[in-house]
Amino acid sequence: MLRFGTDGVRGDADNDLPNRFVVALGRAVARVLHPERVLVGRDTRASGPRIEAALAAGLDSEVVETVPLGVLPTPAIAFLAATHGVPAAIVSASHNRWTDNGVKVIGADGCKLADGIEAAIEAELEVEFGSTWDRRTFEYEPSAPSFEADRAAAAAYVAHLLSTLHGAGLDGLDIVLDCANGAGFEVGPRVLRDAGARVHVVHAAPDGRNINDRCGSTYPELLQRTVVERGAALGLALDGDGDRVIAVDERGELVDGDEIMTMTAIDMHERGALRNGALAVSVMSNLGLRRALRARAIDVVETPVGDRHVVAAMHAHGLVLGGEQSGHIVYSEYATTGDGLLTGLRIAELVRRTSRPLSTHAAQMTRVPQVLVNVKVARRVEVTESTALARAVDAVEAELGESGRVLVRGSGTEPLVRVMIEADAQSVADAAADRLRRVVISEFGSLDDGSGPLGSGEPGSVEQP
Repeated sequence: MLRFGTDGVRGDADNDLPNRFVVALGRAVARVLHPERVLVGRDTRASGPRIEAALAAGLDSEVVETVPLGVLPTPAIAFLAATHGVPAAIVSASHNRWTDNGVKVIGADGCKLADGIEAAIEAELEVEFGSTWDRRTFEYEPSAPSFEADRAAAAAYVAHLLSTLHGAGLDGLDIVLDCANGAGFEVGPRVLRDAGARVHVVHAAPDGRNINDRCGSTYPELLQRTVVERGAALGLALDGDGDRVIAVDERGELVDGDEIMTMTAIDMHERGALRNGALAVSVMSNLGLRRALRARAIDVVETPVGDRHVVAAMHAHGLVLGGEQSGHIVYSEYATTGDGLLTGLRIAELVRRTSRPLSTHAAQMTRVPQVLVNVKVARRVEVTESTALARAVDAVEAELGESGRVLVRGSGTEPLVRVMIEADAQSVADAAADRLRRVVISEFGSLDDGSGPLGSGEPGSVEQP
């Protein structure tokens, strides 16, 4: 049975999310949260309407009203949940392929549920899924897929995003937007155009199966070419559910989440808007970010991988900016979760306000070569089980000193051990990563021969949780 991961329950739509499971999940959510109503929205996957209908059936059986929002980005649904003070469920698998899907549950504050609440839902789900309750055989009659959003809900979200510009516009700015054939395909172009930008849109024709299909934030190659060909000021690539973005500068070069956070933090710090002079980033953020911010007396609060941990650190330290290298960036003054369109607006506003190209802003951070190696093992492991691995990590850290970083951790969702190395020289990073990979294989075994390529350290090569 699926359990809550870093981003709700997620898996193969047909095999892991059958109707019986989703109906039971709806009942479990209702029994734990006791809401009068729940907002429900989704992305553009073909399985979305079925899963939404099954979830609504489970909620309805517990006398909970379902308010359908249609196709909207995850941050839009979170915004509406916080605005109306009611919980929400989001049917989406983010950047995954179309055959996957999932359900994320958002609290009435617009934030992901606390671990304890998710555990209570899991416990209720386990009881409910194994019970003999008569579900009156939920039937779903498929029809032509609809990708429409509730008009009022979409309008409220667009108005909210535009309000974050505080009257400033993007007049005259040429932007290329890749919508990933996902949840932002309609509101994305709309908000940028309403802000005054000239927008060329790609991958905004969802058909239920083309979400994230060689497009969006994980495949920005077409966006890079199009920005250069059109002479645009910048490009923005959303992921399938619109909660993250990768940018492209006027030269067609990628600008990832670390570079976005660096230039945003520096700008906010100079304007006195970076609360407590710090931001929160995950351990995967590049050493170059830390160096660039340290040089400007900006502190970095480091968190485990996952936006949940970033948001928790922001709350704990009173911060207004945080995020991950993947482009999942949180501006807590305006949003409760990562928002690709909001981040895109902040980038475009910075470029227009300063009259400086995006490349000069991104150049404030010098990326350190970063290598990520994923070692498949026979079972999920705790890397602290191995004394030999700990010694090897200590040795590599001693050799790198202040010129690099080492991170070795077990995946929270898969039987993988992830090895990340940063060093000023690519060859040094490659050698150190291969050295630790061999120790992992020796200690835990491997399901492959360990001969696969090392991660390149380029934007997008790092794991996206």
